[in-house]
Amino acid sequence: MNSQLETAKNLIGGSWQESASGQTFHDVSPADTSKTLGIFQLSENSDVQAAFESARASFAKWSGTSPVERGKILFKAAELLAAEIDKFSRILTTEEGKTLQESRGEVQRSIDLFRFYAGQGARLRGDTYPASTPRTLLYSTREGVGVISILTPWNFPIAIPAWKIAPALVSGNTVVFKPASKTPLIAFELVNLLQRAGIPAGVINFITGSGRKVGDEMVTNENIDAISFTGSYEVGAHIQELRGSAAKMARIQLEMGGKNPTVVDEHADLAKAVQLVTGSAFGLTGQACTATSRVIVHEKIAGEFKAKLVERVSKLKVGNGLEDGIEMGPAASEAELKKDLKYIEIGNKEGAKLLLGGNRPAGDYFDRGYYISPTIFSDVTPDMTIARDEIFGPVLSILEVRNLDEAIEVANDTEFGLTSAIVTNNLDAALEFAQRSNVGIVKVNRTTPGVELQMPFGGVKHSSSDTFKEQGEEAIEFYTRKKAVYVSY
Repeated sequence: MNSQLETAKNLIGGSWQESASGQTFHDVSPADTSKTLGIFQLSENSDVQAAFESARASFAKWSGTSPVERGKILFKAAELLAAEIDKFSRILTTEEGKTLQESRGEVQRSIDLFRFYAGQGARLRGDTYPASTPRTLLYSTREGVGVISILTPWNFPIAIPAWKIAPALVSGNTVVFKPASKTPLIAFELVNLLQRAGIPAGVINFITGSGRKVGDEMVTNENIDAISFTGSYEVGAHIQELRGSAAKMARIQLEMGGKNPTVVDEHADLAKAVQLVTGSAFGLTGQACTATSRVIVHEKIAGEFKAKLVERVSKLKVGNGLEDGIEMGPAASEAELKKDLKYIEIGNKEGAKLLLGGNRPAGDYFDRGYYISPTIFSDVTPDMTIARDEIFGPVLSILEVRNLDEAIEVANDTEFGLTSAIVTNNLDAALEFAQRSNVGIVKVNRTTPGVELQMPFGGVKHSSSDTFKEQGEEAIEFYTRKKAVYVSY
């Protein structure tokens, strides 16, 4: 889309179509809400139904295509995206709000994901088995599951679609993809790029609109064979409930958030701890399911750590992510901004001590967008709301503990279990923490966000459905099934 007023359409069966409703919605920049980035379809259930029918009709031919050939198309998509990385990075920053450096990193991750899963096309293999009878060959093959419903969030609006769509396609599945309504433009451009790379008509279908209006159809349609969702726990639990009552069984993969701790123990390098916590809590404006929202610090070093952290965070430059030197962009939407401010108010009322921020930056520049100051609370106790709820913004709680055992207990005292980190120069403490952390991902002397694409991704408790992991070769497990073959000769 080259014009700010151009109206994007749904992609169904290889053709771009207006929604049955004839209604549209506007996509605006969170850094400057006076800027309309595009106009998108407000779809109806009938649009979703048509998309799934298209995906079903295209499955046989696509799944019968050599996985090596499917991989070649993904390689082409990676090449096209690499050639347009600047364009995609600017769109991402303008639409979601993160800094240009953060956006470039996300687009590069998407390129790497397409390359990684393109290579998996030549590795989709089964196994051979010994037979109990002579002149018998036993082997298994991997096949695509079928039609995949993919629903993605607004905070990583190109990387998360890439890490779901790429393994789905290379495995021989067809896809109906609905992005978050806050970030439809980058998703539209990604689907356009996949078309240019050579994805056949009907193999990927693209729907925009309100999750409240078409969300249920995206998870209950009779053509669905598997659902991959990333978003809030509340929506994920709703999806689980809907599929539980559906007549047809379908695989479900849910990634649903976190309340991630970073432990700073008495053996930590404080300068390193401050650097890691600043990046973990305020990078990406705190809008990551892997972001640090709780720092659990040993009481012996708490005073010095808090002083150094406040000094560093107070210098963060907040503003439009397209500008040089900006370290933290705006909240992604008015709803996210209001939620951040609501939790700051709750923290104050419940008796936490506000060390920094707690408001919107003043001035006309900041009034144009959804800006909020990086916020730090101390004197937080594990029972406080800000220590328990996923805020999903740049609001950090500091809790003090007496020893490593208490730190681990407090770290695990949450309904979520996605990622955790410890900053320490003590190997015993690091290994003890890694063993006892009740999460899917543990970091030592690293930020809680940031994962390697070849590693499995997923959590426990309310963070994930804890069935199939995402990313790495393990993602292929979700998008394929094994067929056992018996041959007598």
